[in-house]
Amino acid sequence: MPPDLNAGLTPQVLVWGGGSGGVAAALQAARSGADTLLLTPASWLGGMLSAAGVCAPDGNELSPWQSGLWGALLRALEHREPSGLDHNWVSCFGFRPRTAETILQEWVAAEPRLRWWPGCRLLDVRRQGDRISAVRVQVGPEGGTNQGERPWIEPQLVIDGSDRGDLFPLAEAPFRLGWEAAEDHGEPSAPSRERLTGDPFFRRQPVQSPTWVVMGQLDQERLPAPAEPPDLAEPFQQACSRFGLERTLTYGRLPGGLVMLNWPLCGNDWHEGLERAFSGDALQDNALERAMQAHSLAFLASLEQACEGALVAGDAFPGALALMPYWREGRRLVGRDLVLEQHLLPQGEGASIAALPLEASGAIAAIAVGNYANDHHYPGGDWPLAPKSCRWGGRWSGTPFALPYGALVSATVSNLLAADKCLSVSHMANGATRLQPLVLNIGQAAGLAAALCLRHGCTPAELQVRTLQEALIDDRLAPASPVPLWDTPWHHPQRRKRQKQVLDDPSLLSPTGTWMGPAQPGHQPPASPHERLWQGELRPDGQGGYRLRVSSPSQAEAGRDWPLITLEPELHQWLLQLDSPRSVRLVAHANPWGPWLRASRLAD
Repeated sequence: MPPDLNAGLTPQVLVWGGGSGGVAAALQAARSGADTLLLTPASWLGGMLSAAGVCAPDGNELSPWQSGLWGALLRALEHREPSGLDHNWVSCFGFRPRTAETILQEWVAAEPRLRWWPGCRLLDVRRQGDRISAVRVQVGPEGGTNQGERPWIEPQLVIDGSDRGDLFPLAEAPFRLGWEAAEDHGEPSAPSRERLTGDPFFRRQPVQSPTWVVMGQLDQERLPAPAEPPDLAEPFQQACSRFGLERTLTYGRLPGGLVMLNWPLCGNDWHEGLERAFSGDALQDNALERAMQAHSLAFLASLEQACEGALVAGDAFPGALALMPYWREGRRLVGRDLVLEQHLLPQGEGASIAALPLEASGAIAAIAVGNYANDHHYPGGDWPLAPKSCRWGGRWSGTPFALPYGALVSATVSNLLAADKCLSVSHMANGATRLQPLVLNIGQAAGLAAALCLRHGCTPAELQVRTLQEALIDDRLAPASPVPLWDTPWHHPQRRKRQKQVLDDPSLLSPTGTWMGPAQPGHQPPASPHERLWQGELRPDGQGGYRLRVSSPSQAEAGRDWPLITLEPELHQWLLQLDSPRSVRLVAHANPWGPWLRASRLAD
C-alpha cells in the first residue's frame, strides 16, 4: 500500500534513513512524543543490521555497554532466534537479517506518532537562512496512482540517518570526506600531509572499502576433510590462506547454517572507483553497485566450488545478495565537536577508558559509549593503528570511549542532526565509531535530542546536554548509559543512580572506568534463553584466558576442554582471582564455532 502523502508533509521531525541510526532516531523521536516521518530508499529499514546483512555485530559486546536501543534489540534477538545467538567466531552474537528486520518493523508499526515511507529518493533540499525549510523526495516508482510523486516535506527538525550523509550536499551543510593529515589534528595513526599529497593510494581510496554482503548456506557435515587451504580463483586466491576453509566460512556463521560473507582477506571487500559513490551521478553510483554485487557473487561461487557441495547460495533477503552495500564510511558532518582518534584512546598510565568529552563549562558531554578497537579496511596489508585493546573476561576487547553530543549537531545548519556513521568524526576515528551497536545508540540520542528540542522550544545547539543525558538514562523502553562504567552492567540495580552521580561528580569514575562511590552487594545477571549449567575444572591458561574441562552436563561433553569467556563484570572480577585449577558449576552459552563457553555467572 502506498503511503498517505497528505498525512505526512509537515512532520515535526524528518529522518532520512537507510542506516541503522536512521531507524533508531525515528523510533526514539516518536517514542519521545514527536510526530516523525522516516524516509528510506528501500523496503527494509534496518540498514547494516538487516538490509546490508552485517548480522554478526562488532563492539559493545560487554554487558556494561549493552544499553540503549542496542541492548533492547540484542535482548529481543535472543528471545526471537530459536537457536540463540552463539554461532560464529567474529562476534558474540549472530542473527538472521530477517529476524532483526522483523523486530525493527514491529517496533516502528507500534508507534502512533511514526510514519514510514519506504522506496524514497532524495531530490532536493530547500534552505531558509541557516535552517532546512523543506525536503523534496520521490516516493515510489514513476507512474501509477499516488506513486512517483515528488512532494515537498516541511519539517521542523531534520536528521540524517544514512550511511553516506546523503542530505549534507543537498542542504549545503559542510561535511568532511576522506582523509585528514597527521598535521591537522595530531592523530597518531593518520598519514603525513606529504604522503597524502604524493601517494596515489589516497586518491584511489578516499574512504574505507565497502562490502556487498552475500549469504551462503552451509552444511558443515559435508565439508571436505581439512587439508591445505584451497586454491580459490583469482582475485580470491589467498582468501583462506590464513584461517583455512572452515574457519573462513564460520567467521560469520548465523542461525540455521547461514554464513555471512563479509570477508576482508582477499575476499569481497571492494576497492575500485569509490569516488563514484559521492559524485552525485546516479548512473555512476548504480554502476559501482553492480560491480560490487558481481564481485561478491564471484566470491560465493569460488567458495562453493571449494566446498564441493557443502555451500550453496543462501536465501536470506530473499536471495543471497544483501539489499544494500555495507558502507563503512561516507560524508561526515562538520559538527560542533569533532571526534578524533586520540579521543578514543585510554589516557595516561594505567587508564583503561578514554578521557570523557567535556563541555566548555567542564560538564561531561557524553551521550553514547563505544568500545570497538578501531579497524580500517583498505586493499593490501592492515593499516597500522594506535592500540586500544585489553584482555577482559578471558578475551580481547576494545577499551571504551564516549561520544559528545556536539558531534551530532551541525555547526552551521541550526535544525540538522546526524544519527549514523555520518556524525562529526575524523577519518581515523571512524574506524571505531562506525559499528552497528554504537550507531544504534547514536541514533537514539539524535532522535531523543530532536524530541526534547521540540518540547523545550530550542535548537539542537541550545539543548542542555544534561537534559538529554538524563532522558537517555531514564528512558522507559531502552534505558541508555552515556558514561563508561566497566563494573556497572545494563541490568545493575544502581545503574541509573551511578550514571547520574558520575555526571554530577566525575571523580566517582576511576581512571580504570570503575565506580568509586559506596560499595554495593554483588549482583548477578538475569537468566537468558539457551543458557545451560556446566560443571568441571576451571583453570587459567597462562595467557590471560581460561579453560573448563567439562565433567557435565552430559556424558557426551565429559572430558571436553572448552575456552571460557565472560561478558559480565561480576564474573570477570572473580576470574581475575583464579590462580590455580578449581572445580566449578557455572551458567554459560556454548558456541561450538568460537569455540568457547560464554559464561554469565557462577551457579553456587
